Amino acid sequence: MPHHPARQYVQETCGVCKLLKSTREMTACDVVRPSLAEELDRTTPDWRSTGWICHDDLQECRRRSVEDMIRRERGQLSELDREVIESIASHEVVTENTEESYEETVTLGDRIADRIASFAGSWTFILSFLFFLVAWMFVNAIPAIFTSFDPFPFILLNLFLSMTAAFQAPLIMMSQRRQEEKDRLRSQNDYQINLKAELEIRHLHEKLDHILVGQWERLSKIQAMQLELFEELSETRKSPR
Repeated sequence: MPHHPARQYVQETCGVCKLLKSTREMTACDVVRPSLAEELDRTTPDWRSTGWICHDDLQECRRRSVEDMIRRERGQLSELDREVIESIASHEVVTENTEESYEETVTLGDRIADRIASFAGSWTFILSFLFFLVAWMFVNAIPAIFTSFDPFPFILLNLFLSMTAAFQAPLIMMSQRRQEEKDRLRSQNDYQINLKAELEIRHLHEKLDHILVGQWERLSKIQAMQLELFEELSETRKSPR
């Protein structure tokens, strides 16, 4: 098979870090978005001196720009905001499976409490418990047929019900607390996803506006060149031979 030589990339100097890097790791200064260009003008006034900026410095500038924008709108940055900003700078996703993240921290006792709370809130438990109460009272209310071990007013049954409620209520509260923790993880993940989507959409609109402005400028230059050529042709035709 024919051997194709590796593509050679020209090396240029970054206007920010002043390091010599390949052009595949660089971005031309002319295509940098206006908001980032303003940030770079403020922090590094001579960043356009070489005409290039490396991707690392550009991403760092983008991170600072996003931080400043969130601070202007909200006044401060939360830990969730910082995670979103870092994901944007490193091109990582923030979406995660909250169920898997939560299940990794659940203990055996938590699982038992969840099972008990799930069973206690079902029709199976209600009907079974109702049948048990009716059977208990029926057996102890007719001593002539059955041996009464808890006669009316069913003191032993009241003690059993009190013990059941005393153990059941904390278990249900434990399960509710863990459900709230699940909801909190979901809401945090949704917040990060929505924030990142909003920031990316803003950047996308800014990129499109920048591209459209550049295209209009190029079209204007082409139109001006065409008018100049047309005028030259008109003068040539009018000039006597």
